[in-house]
Amino acid sequence: MTIIGTKAPPLADSPLGRTIATTSTDIWNDSCAIDELEYAISFGAVGATANPTIVTDVWKQDPARWRARVAALAAERTAASETDLAWQIVDEMSVRAAPLLMPAFEASGGHQGRLSTQTDPTFHRSAERMLAQSLHFDGIAPNIIVKFPATSAGIDAMEEASARGVSVNTTVCFSVAQAVAAAEAIERGIRRRDAAGESTAAMGPVVTIMMGRIEDWLRVQTERDGIVVDPAALPWSGVAVFKRAYGLFRERGYRARLLGAAIRHHYHWSELIGGDVVITMPATWQRRFNASSIEVRPRMDDPVDPTVVTELAARFPDFVRAYEPDGLRRDEFDAFPPTARTLRAFIASYHELLHQVTDAMIPNPDLRPAS
Repeated sequence: MTIIGTKAPPLADSPLGRTIATTSTDIWNDSCAIDELEYAISFGAVGATANPTIVTDVWKQDPARWRARVAALAAERTAASETDLAWQIVDEMSVRAAPLLMPAFEASGGHQGRLSTQTDPTFHRSAERMLAQSLHFDGIAPNIIVKFPATSAGIDAMEEASARGVSVNTTVCFSVAQAVAAAEAIERGIRRRDAAGESTAAMGPVVTIMMGRIEDWLRVQTERDGIVVDPAALPWSGVAVFKRAYGLFRERGYRARLLGAAIRHHYHWSELIGGDVVITMPATWQRRFNASSIEVRPRMDDPVDPTVVTELAARFPDFVRAYEPDGLRRDEFDAFPPTARTLRAFIASYHELLHQVTDAMIPNPDLRPAS
């Protein structure tokens, strides 16, 4: 939960700065790129996140640096595989970014100032592999939080990691049912740790709902299946799911905070203002929102128009599955279309990173050397 009075004052008078300074809502930078994180921190952001797509994007922003680093690592670690070196690069990107967030981490007792690092997306069916990797990540910096997907195996891994003292960030999560299952798994793990006499005071778990990816899927269905729907209803789909989950989190007193991700438009920020939640957004959206004239006022407790919810429920069974607390069984999490689409995207980005590492390790002899 947010500790009121510990937030760093924003260095810029901006809409996002006012969001952070005047409400319980936190902003994270949806990247571990140093320049983008420095910009976010300048108006008071208190966290950052990474995933395979983000790591690949950071590589593309400075490919010469990372190619040279991989070449040096390959010379030092002659038996290391592409996979070994790719994860060392992930570690190094994380270690570079984590110190920028340490002031917020220390001021809040560990509840803010977190850098989120994601487990290997190809491990999404193995709780044991995800757990082992999370314990490694937990040791590379004191303010690391580890992402686990809200798959069936991921739920088990979150509980065990929480019991081991790892702060968990649930990802690949699109439904109230997944968010609740993740929060309950984290609660079980923290209670086990409490019962063992281990400290939990500095743990700062969050449960992400990828609002924009819910909307993305409904838009795909609209075009694929020829669905006619009020176009004004679609942007509210992820917001409605998030607000439904937020009510349950408050009612049940889960220690994990909700985190809104996958920004597609300003509702994914403006409609969450005032909630004791986190919003993670790329630098492009941060700059856009900071340049806007949108009023910063609490809207988290404003309900989504019931006619909009009715319209979405009538047209999209998958919205119902995402919106209703019992809309998905745990054994349905992995095959839920937004889950499958996002896992495929994350795995593709991870394979792209491996390709970049391979290319740096084994230069292509067919290419003319640079003059």
